[in-house]
Amino acid sequence: MELRTHRRSCYIKPILIHLSSKHTVIPILALLFSRIAFAGEVVLQDAKLLVAFDSGTGALIKMENKTTNWVIERRPELGASFRLIASTPEFSYNFVYGDSQKIAEVQKLSDHEIRIEWKNLKSDNGETLPITFTATVTLHDGALMFDAALDNGSSLTVETIEYPYFGDLNPPNPSTSMVVHTTRYDHLVPSEIYPRFVGAKDDGSVSFPTKAFDSARSLFCLIQSPREGLYVEMHDPTQPYLLQYTFEQHPGVVSSMTNEVRQEGKLSQIFPHLEFRTCHFIFAHSHSLVKLVTVVVRCYSGDWHAGVDLYKQWRQTWFKQPRVPDWAKGVNSWMQLQIDSPEQDYRVKYTELVRYGEECAENGVSAIQLVGWNKGGQDGGNPSLDTDPGLGSWQQLHDAIEKIQAMGVKIILFGKFPWADMTTDWYKQSLYHYAVTDPYGIPYEGGGDSYFTPVQLAGINNHRFAIMDLADPEYRSIATQEFRKTLALGASGFLYDEVCVQPTNHAYCFNEHHGHGSPAYIYAGAIPLAEEFHAAADSVDKDFLFAGEGPQDWLTQYYPFSYFRISASSIPVERYIDTQAPLMVAVDGFDDREMINFCLMDRYIIEYEPYNFKGRLSDFPLTLEYGKKVDALRRKYKEYLWDGKFLDTEGASITANGPCRYSVFVTKSGKRAVILFSTQTGKEITAKVELPDAGPLVWASPDHPDAKPTNGTLRLPERSAAVIMEK
Repeated sequence: MELRTHRRSCYIKPILIHLSSKHTVIPILALLFSRIAFAGEVVLQDAKLLVAFDSGTGALIKMENKTTNWVIERRPELGASFRLIASTPEFSYNFVYGDSQKIAEVQKLSDHEIRIEWKNLKSDNGETLPITFTATVTLHDGALMFDAALDNGSSLTVETIEYPYFGDLNPPNPSTSMVVHTTRYDHLVPSEIYPRFVGAKDDGSVSFPTKAFDSARSLFCLIQSPREGLYVEMHDPTQPYLLQYTFEQHPGVVSSMTNEVRQEGKLSQIFPHLEFRTCHFIFAHSHSLVKLVTVVVRCYSGDWHAGVDLYKQWRQTWFKQPRVPDWAKGVNSWMQLQIDSPEQDYRVKYTELVRYGEECAENGVSAIQLVGWNKGGQDGGNPSLDTDPGLGSWQQLHDAIEKIQAMGVKIILFGKFPWADMTTDWYKQSLYHYAVTDPYGIPYEGGGDSYFTPVQLAGINNHRFAIMDLADPEYRSIATQEFRKTLALGASGFLYDEVCVQPTNHAYCFNEHHGHGSPAYIYAGAIPLAEEFHAAADSVDKDFLFAGEGPQDWLTQYYPFSYFRISASSIPVERYIDTQAPLMVAVDGFDDREMINFCLMDRYIIEYEPYNFKGRLSDFPLTLEYGKKVDALRRKYKEYLWDGKFLDTEGASITANGPCRYSVFVTKSGKRAVILFSTQTGKEITAKVELPDAGPLVWASPDHPDAKPTNGTLRLPERSAAVIMEK
């Protein structure tokens, strides 16, 4: 097998300029590559960005951030254009490389737009295919937009096309690190790519270390160095198909122990380089025309906040603000309670629920997320939302909900629709018709979840899951009928568990008998399903609350109340994207001050989960009492801590003689607040807050809620929090 690491036979001989020992050769080389115009270039540039394409191959051979002199694409000989796979029934490995093609036409339509067309593409197997690929690249105010279309006149299916394609992605300088940031589960998740390439796909599956990130989880990808970054966006929030942000390190890491990579010189006779491309999973059938989603690339200065600010600007153009009931907008807290599992332990009968509601009402807890109430228990019987005779009758659950909600405590019923329990008669007799199948006609399958017993915890008798086809209108109709059962029970809301689950290996359904083209991207059905749910709820209760387990940002238009878990390293990107979004975090420690302080710092709603949501509020009095103090503080200073705009750590700084975390809020009138807390145990710390041009300051804390003057320096007892506010 030939390893395609060099795409072009030409090589630009480097020009070495000898400087004093205070300088290095590499930055000058980068400068020369960025400024010298090579023969056959087609250049687009404005005041912010310069990008050049080879007029003979269409390869992207140069890209520079002109405001910072970051040469992003540095070596023209490593430039690339596109890559696609045109599979046959007998042969999947049929790559078509852009550098093997002759361009039919290159047009510079204006100073800010070019059009490139490749015709009659030649595959690596030597076959000429009647396929035309056309790309239009536009540059406007530093935003580079890649639009493309594929006209497949062949008898083959074009499964994927990778475009745009950066063949030589470089850091701002060789000593600068680069980290990829994408969103997942309401967090911003980092993954290092330089100077170490960490977290690649399994070594046996690829020739070069590779990692990929799915658009279903993250509409944008940040390629972040300490002081600047590159923002890449899938410019379509409806998710018509899967797009992956793919990174590939050539020829590989220097050391498998350290994952170190090299940028200069040669490694095994190959010039080390990092490729980056966006892979479009289009599955274009023979004799079809497919328009690719637009990919936007922009540079920014600063850390991840500046990159996410670009996403927020675009988000404002399409995001539809969802309706959220008033009770969920204010300071509120929840409890999660599981009453049954697939092992049928029947822990809490329907008639026993009222005493849990009474305890919540006594402690000011606003809602109960009720789990395992449906037939089969939690993660059993899916997607059924029938009541379970082992817990009681339908009427008993209905009456318990009514009594609890009369106390002022909302009941939010829990369920899920991506899976079907394969052990049920329903699945065996009819539901299997709607299972997602792979290209070989075999249903995809999930391992199921484990509860309580040694046999199930070992994965021996788990209820295996079939993956259900959300793109099939008939299955969506079934799911909607199940959802209606929560409305009939009189619940105040529904939490869609695992709405965030978007695994790539079953992202497409190839079942030709389903009500869609084959294959279909199943998550393209997520929004239509949500719209059907909303239509059903609106006919009963327009204040019905839609919640989900960590829905992706594009889905929060339909499931605005998000529930998830965090750790000390979590980056609160969804809170930064939407200050007022109702975001809720699990709190399950028995003296969980740190987690509650995180909730205070990042404006998260507290969900109490004693014994991993199988106990009662009274089971952890230390956690409950501290949580009540924090919520009281948020109500007392609501203007700052609840209604204020969340800036994360932007706009202030702190110095402390111990571990200390903080966040910044600004009120509508422009007054600022800084929440800080100590993670130190065993002793107090001293922390000083720096707020530029601050007015008079006061401080308060959950333990001392009355505001007192301060100069910005506080002594924080162990594991405690405080807030400093401008008067």
